[in-house]
Amino acid sequence: MAATSQSTILRVSRADRLIDYLNFPPTRSEPGHYVPDWRYCVRICGIEGAIELSTVDRGSGGAAAANEIANNRAPHIEVRDLTMAYGAFVLMRDLNFTVRRGDVFVIMGASGCGKSTLLRNLIGLMEPARGEILYDGVNFTKATPEAREPILRRFGVLYQSGALWSSMTLAENIGLPLGQFTDLSPAEIRDIAMLKLALVGLKGFEDYYPSQISGGMQKRAGLARAIALDPDILFFDEPSAGLDPVSSRLLDDLILALRDSLGATVVVVSHELPSIFTIANNSVFLDAETRTMIASGDPHELLAHSTEPRVQEFLTRGQAGTPSEKAHG
Repeated sequence: MAATSQSTILRVSRADRLIDYLNFPPTRSEPGHYVPDWRYCVRICGIEGAIELSTVDRGSGGAAAANEIANNRAPHIEVRDLTMAYGAFVLMRDLNFTVRRGDVFVIMGASGCGKSTLLRNLIGLMEPARGEILYDGVNFTKATPEAREPILRRFGVLYQSGALWSSMTLAENIGLPLGQFTDLSPAEIRDIAMLKLALVGLKGFEDYYPSQISGGMQKRAGLARAIALDPDILFFDEPSAGLDPVSSRLLDDLILALRDSLGATVVVVSHELPSIFTIANNSVFLDAETRTMIASGDPHELLAHSTEPRVQEFLTRGQAGTPSEKAHG
């Protein structure tokens, strides 16, 4: 089923009025627990201005609808001949792949293959031993620090542990990048922080500290901070790690909803198969044995057609051979 949407333009003057409007029928209701119904996606155009509210029918799922959701399918991230190394030890070599605008792109592979290292290279925390990374055709690897700054401003990052400041409330954590990189007043920053927390289902938790909420809520608070500056690209490092199955699925739904509403490209490091098959429409598979990538593309297509035994072993949890072996088995 094709994805369809209906839009309504809503005018608001304060974030608290918008947050009241966001109280859609919850997917689960418990005392002190708020989870929005993510069939509803909200695009924020400013504290004072137009709010576009879209009701989205995902049809067969977010991954299947991704190509229809993204209108501009131009390359957003290009990795060319990338080699990653720690000193003389080469971790991965000859990586070549393209992430198109609007993709949910998963970096997958066995533990220790270099997934998180690749993410650190993509966001500039590590420099590649060889090769190039381009964003919208601009060479990020060769750019000066001054030229990198506007590119980095377009990133939002959710770290594996959430990486919230323990001495700051959730609202203060979300407001930190806003205070550093914008000229907004403290009251405006507070409004935006409330709005972002509401978007990830944490309305009412603005003044809680990270130690006072659950691990799943910490992940959602980290996600709220990642979207504080309305990024073009979201990077997630093992977002489902340590979560129970229900919380993991809710986080998957939230990632897809934010991708749809923000129009962002999403890059996810994961080896969680349920999440991979739920959210991804593109991927790269890193192989520790050969120290390079051995497959790329939609994980569903790789499962159906890849002839690489290690790809099939990974995607089936070691329970199946290659497509030809299954056909003759």
